[in-house]
Amino acid sequence: MHIKEILTEKNTDYSSNSIPTIVFLGDSVTHGCFEVIEGNNKPLEVICDFEAVYHNQLKKLLNMVFPFTPINTINAGISGDTAAGGLQRLDRDVLSFNPHLVVICYGLNDSNRGREKLHEYRDSLLGIFSKLKANNTEIVFMTPNMKNTYISPLIKNPLLREMARINMETQLDGTFNEYINCVKEICRKEEVTICDCYSKWQKMYRDNIDTTILLSNLINHPTREMHKLFAWSLFELIVFSDK
Repeated sequence: MHIKEILTEKNTDYSSNSIPTIVFLGDSVTHGCFEVIEGNNKPLEVICDFEAVYHNQLKKLLNMVFPFTPINTINAGISGDTAAGGLQRLDRDVLSFNPHLVVICYGLNDSNRGREKLHEYRDSLLGIFSKLKANNTEIVFMTPNMKNTYISPLIKNPLLREMARINMETQLDGTFNEYINCVKEICRKEEVTICDCYSKWQKMYRDNIDTTILLSNLINHPTREMHKLFAWSLFELIVFSDK
């Protein structure tokens, strides 16, 4: 990957080369959202942890092997966002930083809109890829985690239980899989690199691992520990890939 060359060059000659910039574009998982609790001023509040979020952990891993390289990471995740929203704000939140690499992760919220909105997901991602390519920006699409496969008895709040129901249904009825298959096909055609974390979650589920308890809100936000899976997967892709 070209970003590896940039990281290596900066690590070798840190006084001359530009600082590598990586932007992470996505939804609440990229934003850094974890638990969802009952709020004081509004029905629900989300707990954010910008220390534990996967791209912060990735930055630490990269600095482990590139110790002289300052890395500029931009959190362009917004809770509740979809690929359409990402395309709409791409100039402001991504291209304005002139990044060397953009890591994109969408699908959780998009798929909750149903199969009838799959074309909007496809078209929005194609639009994002097109604009980034026009800017000569390297792209990685990271497939998201699985959603809940049952409604946990630990979820008491009616609003959260309804959210859990919607996410569970799109996970179990194949809708979410269709979105993931769609983006994989797009990436193959557009020659966009994929970091396939969703397949790893699926493998755990097939091996009878309870993936729902690996979600901090028991719906769709991975635990802090599971953000490490994203971080290590991206690290391996960047450092060990021959592309």
